[in-house]
Amino acid sequence: MEKKQVIRFLKDWTLPVAMVTGTLVYLLFAYTPALSSAADFFDPVMAAIFPVFMFGILFVTFCKVDFHKMRPVGWHLWVGVFQLLFVAIAVGLVLGYDMQGRSLVLMEALLTCIIAPCAAAAAVVTTKLGGSLEEMTTYTFMSNMLTALLIPVCFPMIDKAADITFMAAFMKILREVCIVLLVPLALAYVVKHFMKGLHRRIVSVKDLSYYLWAISLMIVTGTTVRNICHAQTSVWFLLSIALLGMMVCIIQFAVGRFIGHYFNRTVEAGQALGQKNTAFAIWIAYTYLNPLSSVGPGCYILWQNIINSVEIWMERKKVEKLKG
Repeated sequence: MEKKQVIRFLKDWTLPVAMVTGTLVYLLFAYTPALSSAADFFDPVMAAIFPVFMFGILFVTFCKVDFHKMRPVGWHLWVGVFQLLFVAIAVGLVLGYDMQGRSLVLMEALLTCIIAPCAAAAAVVTTKLGGSLEEMTTYTFMSNMLTALLIPVCFPMIDKAADITFMAAFMKILREVCIVLLVPLALAYVVKHFMKGLHRRIVSVKDLSYYLWAISLMIVTGTTVRNICHAQTSVWFLLSIALLGMMVCIIQFAVGRFIGHYFNRTVEAGQALGQKNTAFAIWIAYTYLNPLSSVGPGCYILWQNIINSVEIWMERKKVEKLKG
């Protein structure tokens, strides 16, 4: 009975368990002198494995997509409009108050959590919550294109040191989108239509993409904890970034769900506006802004996955109640 309870607990709280495991593994290797050489060995290995996991997650998820249903719908427009509005507010505050120093870093940290595109893995959570995989996949592409347009416009306005031109940044981000999204989507299309036996075996494994995502989340969490531990600033400033990131996360999920209830798509719109590609956000913070601002999307990983975990738990309880 105890074994069944442990398995049930792991299924119910997969994402928090993944985050705690990633944190503990990093701390173990970082603060145990005997493991320092192993930590040096595994660091590049984890960096190389992570893109493979992300590719696998998206490939498995896209294998379940009905490609004929991928088209823009009403809530896509309004979620995009509110992302634009939030970005305008953040940039307006920086310019209006002529922010410098720590206040600028704080706003840059929040801006990266807003301007970042919808996470590709949002489709995984949406599927677990009974939402439309096709609508989420469509919006993920639209969101990435919107981000590719916004970053070259906004970043030079708020950070004069940002060495960035519109076309160079747009093409660089577009290339990332092609590698991360288009390649697994194209491969999934080929497998689904021309390799039907393999396709059946892939989709027959229940929640495969979800558990692959949990493993990748463990890797990302460990990397995030490392970045936070090595951040050259005070604990109080890190806490300020973390708490404001939590507020932004809650607001984005709430506004997304509010938009979605007008279209009977609360799950999809909530995930679209709230669940961000934090790995991408960390990258753009390091590349174009003050590197310390990457702590914002690093903490956002924690907040969005706590919300995801609660949503999945509530959905499971609702299903169990209906069956009972």
